[in-house]
Amino acid sequence: MSYKNLKSDFDKKYAEIIRVNQAGEFGAKRIYEGQLAILKGNKSYKVIKKMAKQEEKHLQTFNKIMINEGIRPTVLSPIWDIGGFLLGVSSAAISEEAAMACTVAVEEVIDKHYESQENYLKQHSNKKLLKTIKKFRKEEIEHKHTAIENNALKAKNYKILTKGIKTLTKVAILLSKKI
Repeated sequence: MSYKNLKSDFDKKYAEIIRVNQAGEFGAKRIYEGQLAILKGNKSYKVIKKMAKQEEKHLQTFNKIMINEGIRPTVLSPIWDIGGFLLGVSSAAISEEAAMACTVAVEEVIDKHYESQENYLKQHSNKKLLKTIKKFRKEEIEHKHTAIENNALKAKNYKILTKGIKTLTKVAILLSKKI
């Protein structure tokens, strides 16, 4: 089925889920790439690299679904490309702790985002996508815990920093669903 001429509400929601998740995983990849560019040689480099590899797998999964299902990406991808990289660079430039705080903020929002998708998919019997989102959500939660274990909570102005990043993440999700 081509998602160019969506028929049912489920088809529209399904396309929205794939589009926003692909955009989010792309943004996460770019955040980590920005952080890695700054943190070469630092102790957190290997930790971030491992999380980045998981995000790359998530992105490839949603890219494949988009291509197979004929679902268009968000037109905002160029903004997420630059914005994600700049968020990664700027958080890492502040400190390793701020880079980890960035991960906590993003993953807390993504946890809730994936949870709402899980609840929707449980009601609409798409077991394959539900299984994928459950797996990715678990890994995103692990990233949050990894960041906390790596001193995220010690970042200077942690509450202000994470509140701002959470707001940016929520706006990106809202926009990527439709645009």
